[in-house]
Amino acid sequence: MRRARRIPWRRVTGPVAVAVLGAVILVVTFALDARAARSSADQVWSPFVLVTGLLLIGLVANDDGVFEWLGATLTRISSRGPVVFASAATMIVAVTAVLNLDTAVAFLTPVLIHTSRRRGGDDAPWLYGVLLLANAGSLWLPGSNLTNLIVLGHLHLTGAAFAARMWAPALGASLVTALVVAVLGRDALVTSDVRDRVTAPSVGVGAFAVLAAVLAVVLLSNAAVPVALIGLLAVGWHLAHRRVEFGEVIAIVGPGALIGLFAIATALGTLGRVWSFPSHALHHANTTVTALTASVASVLVNNLPAASIFAARVPSHPFALLIGLNLGPNLAATGSLAWLLWWRSARGAGATPSLARASRWGAVVTPLGLVASLVLLALSGRS
Repeated sequence: MRRARRIPWRRVTGPVAVAVLGAVILVVTFALDARAARSSADQVWSPFVLVTGLLLIGLVANDDGVFEWLGATLTRISSRGPVVFASAATMIVAVTAVLNLDTAVAFLTPVLIHTSRRRGGDDAPWLYGVLLLANAGSLWLPGSNLTNLIVLGHLHLTGAAFAARMWAPALGASLVTALVVAVLGRDALVTSDVRDRVTAPSVGVGAFAVLAAVLAVVLLSNAAVPVALIGLLAVGWHLAHRRVEFGEVIAIVGPGALIGLFAIATALGTLGRVWSFPSHALHHANTTVTALTASVASVLVNNLPAASIFAARVPSHPFALLIGLNLGPNLAATGSLAWLLWWRSARGAGATPSLARASRWGAVVTPLGLVASLVLLALSGRS
């Protein structure tokens, strides 16, 4: 069986210094207030374990040719650019919902660039659309975004229960984002379609791992450990059969960045437990103020630490908080880890992404997505 083309992930790994700094932060945090630090770590550990498992599963699925096949298949759907883009947007949102936004931007960015080049023209709607849609699509399930799991640490909702409450705001954010990106990149969507032969992916470990992860995320209130075990077993199988290299696995997981973010999230969660002002301030805010505050905070300190500090105590409006934490990062590269993964993936695929242009598009997408999501949240009677 011919091996799927690999994406050069070696440059994605964060510097070792970040991991060392993270370890230092953790030691200092526990030394200052061990009880509060343990409580904070108990709340934030599962998202990082979950995303590790999802990234491993995504690596195996990519190695089996699933994502490359999807990209090639997109070019065969229709000769009309808007139809192909709508199909791509649906794929981005679906992969984000099931396999986490970090997995989506890491693996689908090259897929969408591949699709764009087969069609010809500007990469913009495909290149920036995958980032903006991944953030917008991360409202569907708990595992779609690490922030969801941090905030939901107090609620213990299953994936099905979460989706029942958030499907309307998630749909609104996804549709608005897709429409705005299509309008902003309309010139690139009218180029002619270039069709070629599509090689079907192998139905192997990757497909079974994805299915198992979907079931775990939907049925369990905390799928972190099961998904991580699934990812480890899947990647272990591929390592044993020399389908992937160990360095490739380390690169896609990016332990340095994850350890650093975990340390910062734990430290800020500890701060939120000993300093009540941030969560107390939001306790008296309405849903709109909650979402706007979360959006600004995500840009200032990244959405993971922001989620940790705001959710140190039970938030009054957890779903409005998530809307701000998940959509706010579309404003700037400081908003979420997804930006780093997207940038590295795009550069690795030979594209030249512009952070300034992505932020300009995000400045249009974000307020409209916030309005749509908050209105639908209010109409559904949830907050």
